[in-house]
Amino acid sequence: MGQLRKGRYLVREAAGPDDLDRVLALRALCFRPSDQDNFDQRCTHVLVEDTGTDTLVCCFRMLSMAASDISHSYSAQFYDLKRLALYQGPLLELGRFCIHPMRHDPDILRVAWAWLTARVDAEGIAVLFGCTSFTGAVAEPHLDAFAYLNTTHQAPPQWRPGVKAGEVFDFALGLEGRGQNALQVRATMPPLLRSYLAMGGWVSDHAVFDRDLDRMHVFTAVEIAAIPPVRANLLRAWTKDGTEGQVP
Repeated sequence: MGQLRKGRYLVREAAGPDDLDRVLALRALCFRPSDQDNFDQRCTHVLVEDTGTDTLVCCFRMLSMAASDISHSYSAQFYDLKRLALYQGPLLELGRFCIHPMRHDPDILRVAWAWLTARVDAEGIAVLFGCTSFTGAVAEPHLDAFAYLNTTHQAPPQWRPGVKAGEVFDFALGLEGRGQNALQVRATMPPLLRSYLAMGGWVSDHAVFDRDLDRMHVFTAVEIAAIPPVRANLLRAWTKDGTEGQVP
């Protein structure tokens, strides 16, 4: 997979242990100290660098798999994904996506998605999925968002993740009348989740409490064939305009 350069930002795969150390340092800022697990050895790590300051501004990891292997994904620790195991086509799990807390340039997220678009196209990925996370393992601050997700972005029944974790928050319980101001609610959501939803993504019907990471996870997926054409064209345009290096 080639690099993608857009303005001052360069997106590339990790090239060795030094890059992984930089990734873990950024994740320590965004999640917790010593944020490392067994999936780090299985995944491909991707870095977004500010070439003007030689700063790592964003990173994420990804894992390609056949649908039948989804039970070995990170998300399968928290969700029963046996329905998605029947999906036709390869899947790509995206995880530990984080942006440096002092960097707020929306182009960082745009260039990351542009690189991912090229990767998805190159591998013929059918579904992009992962656990998008809300900060804090407390439901109350996120009730409007959960209500909105439940009424507008619920997973199709044939693919809907089942309950597996021991501690979950059911979106169908006690959220009547909440989350009705879509613009206001979407502004409070994690940027990664907003990107999924803009591409026609869908979510689980419950969130999982992750006390260890101090997060609430929501299973999120986007079926590539269902991405609105205008959105898909915009993403692919970002892989071409001003691009340097080898991009599929």
